[in-house]
Amino acid sequence: MSNVTKCQSVYGEERISACFNAAKAFIPFITCGDPDLATTRKLVHTLVDAGASLIELGIPFSDPTAEGPVIMAASERALKGGGKGGVTTDQIFDLVATLRQEDGIELPLVFMTYANVVYSYGTERFMARCAEVGIDGLILPDVPYEEKDEFEAPARAQGLALISMIAPTSHERIAAIATNAHGFIYVVSSLGVTGTRTSFSSDLATVVATIKQHTKLPCAIGFGIATPEQAAAMGKLAEGAIVGSAIVKLIAAHGTNAPEVVGPYVRSMVAALRGPGAEPSN
Repeated sequence: MSNVTKCQSVYGEERISACFNAAKAFIPFITCGDPDLATTRKLVHTLVDAGASLIELGIPFSDPTAEGPVIMAASERALKGGGKGGVTTDQIFDLVATLRQEDGIELPLVFMTYANVVYSYGTERFMARCAEVGIDGLILPDVPYEEKDEFEAPARAQGLALISMIAPTSHERIAAIATNAHGFIYVVSSLGVTGTRTSFSSDLATVVATIKQHTKLPCAIGFGIATPEQAAAMGKLAEGAIVGSAIVKLIAAHGTNAPEVVGPYVRSMVAALRGPGAEPSN
């Protein structure tokens, strides 16, 4: 079984915050059901063992507007299920319940999905089910700050953190978003959709510094981070780094054998992010 994090006595927003305090946070993203739910379960164990601090679990959606071609293709694969019937939201909830109750996974788990997924399930029912199975937070990239209340109130009622995203283009909205944020701040590294990049916004340091003027929450930078060198650079600017497309590419290339290659990759990223001699956070 996977290692158990030191944050096992707390839940929801508190569990997220506590695990950021342990070390620089490495936050991987995977799409549930790609290539299948059994492999997703194995990948979660692999990510925990490799030193992840928090895991973003993607609930696939047919029109993921914030995603580039890599994660979009992963959603399509998961929804089609290789011709065997695609993954459903209820199956993903059941997977999380299994990870928590049978497998003993205590690492913070956060859903990344889209407003229509929550709407179609029923917003209050969705949030209640999240709390029931052990989800700690939720990221909805297509919900702007001005429209978040209809999701935040039911999320908060269940002890879930609705995690806010701030981009270099947020400008005058940074103060309001940061002041009212929960869990951690997801700092978008550059314009556009997800996908690996060779360069990032030159304003990142300024954006993070501005955020810090308005909140004590940790910041994690995402969108495009793919190499140990990039992870190390993000670790100098913020409390964490988020990696999605690079991991999803490995899963696309290796299918059910992906855990064997994802593990070493994540270990190299964690080592670079935390620096030599750093202790694992779990």
